[in-house]
Amino acid sequence: MDLSLYTVNNLWILVATCLVFIMHLGFACLEAGLVRRKNTVNILFKNSMIISVGLLLYYAVGFNLMYPGADFAGGWFGSFSFGLNVPEGDAAGIAYADGNYSFYADFIFQAMFAATCATIVSGAVAERIKLESFLIFSVLFVGLAYPITGMWKWGGGWLATLETPFYDFAGSTLVHAVGGWAALAGVLLLGSRKGKYRSDGSIKPIPGHNMPLAAIGVFLLWFGWFGFNGGSVLSADAGGVSKVFVTTSLAAAAGAVAAFTVSFIKFKTHDLSMVLNGILGGLVGITAGADLMSAGEAIIVGGIAGAIIPLSVVFFDKVKIDDPVGATSVHLVCGIWGTLAVGIFGSLAGGAQFLSQLIGSVACGVFAFTVSFAIFFVLKKTMGIRVSAEEEKRGLDIAEHEMNAYHQLEKAPYNLEVK
Repeated sequence: MDLSLYTVNNLWILVATCLVFIMHLGFACLEAGLVRRKNTVNILFKNSMIISVGLLLYYAVGFNLMYPGADFAGGWFGSFSFGLNVPEGDAAGIAYADGNYSFYADFIFQAMFAATCATIVSGAVAERIKLESFLIFSVLFVGLAYPITGMWKWGGGWLATLETPFYDFAGSTLVHAVGGWAALAGVLLLGSRKGKYRSDGSIKPIPGHNMPLAAIGVFLLWFGWFGFNGGSVLSADAGGVSKVFVTTSLAAAAGAVAAFTVSFIKFKTHDLSMVLNGILGGLVGITAGADLMSAGEAIIVGGIAGAIIPLSVVFFDKVKIDDPVGATSVHLVCGIWGTLAVGIFGSLAGGAQFLSQLIGSVACGVFAFTVSFAIFFVLKKTMGIRVSAEEEKRGLDIAEHEMNAYHQLEKAPYNLEVK
């Protein structure tokens, strides 16, 4: 056993974990920037709680459900046991995962992914969901729903043992589309924000209050994606990690350019929000096959994902599905595209692989949507999931938290008028 190689591999997994953690700051900034100022504290509060609740629930039940061991190979469910079943001695360290990294590095890296999935839902249901209802949903989603579909592939479950195994390198489906399906279920049961859709059928744009903050969020997410995808190599292999860095970046860049081009042709405006979501769409799209694609293929996959964004946003608005941050377009639609792209481009491309990708995408989607819809539905019928019309009008910062994100001056202390 080469202890120096083990140390380097383990260190890279932990650095990648820190990068994925940074993505939670990115989500917080992006979502805060794309909501109205009266809901800023609320969205930041939810993002702060998601990472905290997510880590605890993944420790309590999620990790064992998702990675139950060889005894559950080819199965549908993992182990329902509490806490971490830490191997003894070297089995937790240099004898774990073929000596690439330790048990603890594996747990904390995967835990960051679990919390990320729940964060996707936060932005889609923003500005009108009850805080307590959302937190209960997050507990059940991170603790139960996400680990089950994750186990189907990453934990050696039935998708991993198909004749042509389903492939999802870092989670276009298992993280992003699963989170997107959950977001869609919540939005459908919540309904749209007040005033978003007029009685005559026209759409009233509700712009975010802080585009610089949203842009910072996207660049933090892009930065964190180097850990999200690069860490999924699960070693510090120089060739593997560097290739994933290249395909990840090129797909993001292509997503931005494609989203800009399509949105300009369609709307005749230079829409920053479309470009920002185009970057994210490209990142989501490449995530399933980042290690399989050539540089040119990564540009194609990311570019198609970016082009999808404006078309998807318009579609959801036409059917009156109100998503303040575009999470369903970015994570759900582009996650599906990225998963199917593995069967079209890259080293595994072919009819059998495409069929497996389709089976995995549909199965995970049906499960995630059904479970999420059921959780939200029960919450709606019991404690309710939507704030009152008056609370929505006042803003959730005051209604739920009794504070403002920004200091309010009743009267300017001096005359700011320029003469």
